[in-house]
Amino acid sequence: MMYGGNWFGMAWMWFFWILLILGAILLVVVLVKTFAGPGNPPPGPHQPPGPDPNRARAILEERFARGEINADEFRERLRILEEGRP
Repeated sequence: MMYGGNWFGMAWMWFFWILLILGAILLVVVLVKTFAGPGNPPPGPHQPPGPDPNRARAILEERFARGEINADEFRERLRILEEGRP
Protein backbone atom coordinates (compact mmCIF):
# COMPACT_ATOMS: atom_id res chain seq x y z
CA MET A 1 0.00 0.00 0.00
CA MET A 2 1.34 3.46 -0.90
CA TYR A 3 1.51 6.31 1.57
CA GLY A 4 0.65 9.04 -0.94
CA GLY A 5 -1.02 11.37 1.54
CA ASN A 6 1.49 10.97 4.36
CA TRP A 7 4.33 13.12 2.99
CA PHE A 8 3.96 15.54 5.91
CA GLY A 9 4.91 12.82 8.40
CA MET A 10 7.94 11.89 6.30
CA ALA A 11 9.04 15.52 6.24
CA TRP A 12 8.89 15.67 10.03
CA MET A 13 10.96 12.48 10.25
CA TRP A 14 13.68 13.99 8.02
CA PHE A 15 13.59 17.23 10.01
CA PHE A 16 13.95 15.29 13.29
CA TRP A 17 16.97 13.33 12.06
CA ILE A 18 18.70 16.44 10.72
CA LEU A 19 18.20 18.18 14.07
CA LEU A 20 19.47 15.10 15.90
CA ILE A 21 22.65 14.98 13.80
CA LEU A 22 23.25 18.74 14.17
CA GLY A 23 22.74 18.44 17.94
CA ALA A 24 25.29 15.62 18.14
CA ILE A 25 27.82 17.66 16.15
CA LEU A 26 27.23 20.67 18.40
CA LEU A 27 27.71 18.51 21.49
CA VAL A 28 31.03 17.19 20.18
CA VAL A 29 32.25 20.72 19.39
CA VAL A 30 31.33 21.98 22.87
CA LEU A 31 33.01 19.02 24.56
CA VAL A 32 36.20 19.43 22.51
CA LYS A 33 36.38 23.16 23.27
CA THR A 34 35.74 22.52 26.96
CA PHE A 35 38.37 19.83 27.44
CA ALA A 36 40.98 20.98 24.90
CA GLY A 37 42.21 23.87 27.04
CA PRO A 38 42.78 27.49 26.15
CA GLY A 39 44.44 26.79 22.79
CA ASN A 40 46.96 29.10 21.24
CA PRO A 41 47.55 32.42 22.99
CA PRO A 42 46.57 35.51 21.03
CA PRO A 43 49.34 36.98 18.87
CA GLY A 44 51.31 39.83 20.29
CA PRO A 45 54.41 40.61 22.29
CA HIS A 46 55.24 38.12 25.01
CA GLN A 47 55.15 39.66 28.45
CA PRO A 48 57.21 37.81 31.06
CA PRO A 49 55.43 36.74 34.22
CA GLY A 50 55.72 38.98 37.22
CA PRO A 51 54.88 42.56 38.04
CA ASP A 52 54.54 45.08 35.23
CA PRO A 53 57.50 47.49 35.41
CA ASN A 54 55.43 50.28 33.86
CA ARG A 55 52.86 49.88 36.63
CA ALA A 56 55.62 50.04 39.26
CA ARG A 57 56.86 53.32 37.79
CA ALA A 58 53.32 54.73 37.70
CA ILE A 59 52.83 53.86 41.39
CA LEU A 60 56.15 55.49 42.23
CA GLU A 61 55.16 58.66 40.35
CA GLU A 62 51.78 58.71 42.12
CA ARG A 63 53.44 58.44 45.54
CA PHE A 64 55.84 61.27 44.64
CA ALA A 65 52.95 63.43 43.40
CA ARG A 66 51.02 62.86 46.66
CA GLY A 67 54.08 63.82 48.68
CA GLU A 68 54.55 60.42 50.29
CA ILE A 69 58.19 60.33 49.20
CA ASN A 70 60.66 63.15 48.53
CA ALA A 71 62.65 63.81 45.34
CA ASP A 72 65.78 62.00 46.51
CA GLU A 73 63.83 58.89 47.47
CA PHE A 74 61.93 59.05 44.16
CA ARG A 75 65.16 59.18 42.14
CA GLU A 76 66.72 56.35 44.16
CA ARG A 77 63.72 54.05 43.76
CA LEU A 78 63.43 54.93 40.08
CA ARG A 79 67.10 54.02 39.59
CA ILE A 80 66.50 50.67 41.32
CA LEU A 81 63.47 49.98 39.11
CA GLU A 82 65.40 50.77 35.93
CA GLU A 83 68.40 48.64 36.98
CA GLY A 84 66.13 45.65 37.43
CA ARG A 85 64.97 45.76 33.80
CA PRO A 86 66.73 43.53 31.29
